[in-house]
Amino acid sequence: MAYPHRILVSVVVGIVFLTVVLAVFRTKLRALDVFSGFLLFGAAVLSVLIILYTRSLQRAQQIQLDTEQRLQEMADNIQEVVWMIDAETKKALYVNAAYETITGRSCESLLENPSSYEDLIHPEDRVHVLTKLGEATQTGHFDERFRIVRADGEVRWVTVHGFPARDHAGRIYRLVGTAQEITALKEAEEKIAKHLASAESARAESDALCKATLALTADLRMDFVLDTLLESLLELVPGECARVLLLEGDSQLLVAREKLRHEVPKKAEEYPLTLDAADSPFLLRILTTQNSVWLADTKDEKDWPSFKGHSDIRSWLCVPLVASQQTLGLLSVSHTQPDTFTQDHLRRTELLAIPAAAAIQNSRLYERAEIYGSELQRRLTDLRQTEKALEQSEEGRRVSEDKFQKVFRSSPIAFSITTVNEGRFIDVNAAFERRYGYSRTEVIGRTVGELRIWEDPKDRALMIAQLQQRGPLRNVMTRLRTKSGEVKTIAYSADKIQFDGQSCILAVSEDLPDNDKSSNN
Repeated sequence: MAYPHRILVSVVVGIVFLTVVLAVFRTKLRALDVFSGFLLFGAAVLSVLIILYTRSLQRAQQIQLDTEQRLQEMADNIQEVVWMIDAETKKALYVNAAYETITGRSCESLLENPSSYEDLIHPEDRVHVLTKLGEATQTGHFDERFRIVRADGEVRWVTVHGFPARDHAGRIYRLVGTAQEITALKEAEEKIAKHLASAESARAESDALCKATLALTADLRMDFVLDTLLESLLELVPGECARVLLLEGDSQLLVAREKLRHEVPKKAEEYPLTLDAADSPFLLRILTTQNSVWLADTKDEKDWPSFKGHSDIRSWLCVPLVASQQTLGLLSVSHTQPDTFTQDHLRRTELLAIPAAAAIQNSRLYERAEIYGSELQRRLTDLRQTEKALEQSEEGRRVSEDKFQKVFRSSPIAFSITTVNEGRFIDVNAAFERRYGYSRTEVIGRTVGELRIWEDPKDRALMIAQLQQRGPLRNVMTRLRTKSGEVKTIAYSADKIQFDGQSCILAVSEDLPDNDKSSNN
């Protein structure tokens, strides 16, 4: 902006110089000498130089004006706000047109009130941002994300970067920089963070359920299963007390296990250890429909008072334990404060109840199998003693054979003798005929493969391998097919014997009771 002044001075000096030279030469025109000629020539050259310098200044001025115009056009058309403030007063000196687009306020309003940009900053961010701006006047660095409030009241996010402008002494006298709206980016980041949190929560839930499922199958003892179940439940649901109520008969509920999140001194029980669902419409409805229940506040449930001994409970979740379409009991978790549980907590409890019901069912089957196994073991011991007597002497063998035949024929347990390699029947007793529907003549001489006795032939192959490696089998649960095609789940025991000079298998099989068949997993 100093170029016009310099051009004017140059022109005036040139005109004055020429005027003086002409005046001198007019007075000495008649006495022109060599010195005057050189002086005239020098004046002409100086005049030409002045003219060229003046034209050069005019071109430089035009270039500067063009550059400033292009920069202004760029500033007016970019989406980022370009700003400049005084480092000492922190008052705005310049903003481009993008200021109006982002803030909803005119550039003129900012130039009229250079500190009004402070009012744009969200009240919750204002102190922090202005503090950082004050530090930037010393450090020359400003890089912040914060919220602004537009003129229409809409809240938006911006990112602002500032840089120092220094004088010849190195002192920061201005801050210049840019501001860009990032509302869409901020919302996207928040959505991503929310989705990541949900994904992490789902992963943690999946891991917890997987861990609980594996733990429930680690041991078939009922005490272990129930303790593991309640520990897993309290890890998934923020309850104070978790209970397993097992169904005995049609409506009797036995509190088989209870676990408190925080241990408290033992006190007298405020609820009965055995509940009759027939006396509580509330419990009877759950058992009948096999539907889960979620009570945000038990005071809103009209039938809750019939659930005696639980008046202190305000939040309650209850999920039926169902296996093979049979209700085994109830899994519940409670809290003394209302609105503790959510739909998500109910979903987690329902997911845990699936492997829990299977584990309880398997534990019951295991306990009953142990009882039947003991009886089978006792009977097999009798048979082994008979076999030992056969080995003592020929006379003893004949006596033992008689005993063996008596036990074999008269036993109410199904006995069979088959060859090891082919599985060909050598003999069966009357109990075998009754249980599987074949007459003795129908099976003698035929193989188990021809009769399709084993539901899965691989089970027999596995049994043979175990006999070879480990010796006698005791109480193995397997499935055999009767003559009518019915498949029965049985407790199976076997041992290798020598019969008529052949390597044979003496097998004992017994049906499980009806209730075990229906609950077989």
